[in-house]
Amino acid sequence: MKKMSLLIFSGDYDKALAAMILANTAREMEIDVTLFFAFWGLLLLRDPQKMSTEDKTSYEKMFAAMTPKSPEDLPLSKMNFSGIGKQMLLSMMEDEDAPSLTAFLNGAIKKGVKFYGCKLSMEIMGFQIEELLPQVKVMTAKEYIEDALNSDIQLFI
Repeated sequence: MKKMSLLIFSGDYDKALAAMILANTAREMEIDVTLFFAFWGLLLLRDPQKMSTEDKTSYEKMFAAMTPKSPEDLPLSKMNFSGIGKQMLLSMMEDEDAPSLTAFLNGAIKKGVKFYGCKLSMEIMGFQIEELLPQVKVMTAKEYIEDALNSDIQLFI
């Protein structure tokens, strides 16, 4: 079976959307897909119902309060204009009957895409595994590289 590995570093809505479209499409083509989320990419995996300030430093609490709480809260990478650009994009997506980022994310979960959070990124940013979607597992950078070396396609988003 073919294999695709994506490292998702961006916490931008449009980049996350591209990653989820590729992941879903690859699974529909029967390609095994691994998604490795590092730093800002981890924002895509937050479960807003499970966010906690327990056992966090002051910086981690402030960071949690200042960052987007869910995938739909992520800004655009370009032309965000305090959210106006994103509303335009969402309207254009709706006009084309395109699914939302959350719908693509849920589709990837249902199709069996593997989700991994970078262990060191999670530690630095103060994310606990319990705060993320239940499908997420933790992986070290070394484990990700070993996985990516066995992939036919490697992408960085």
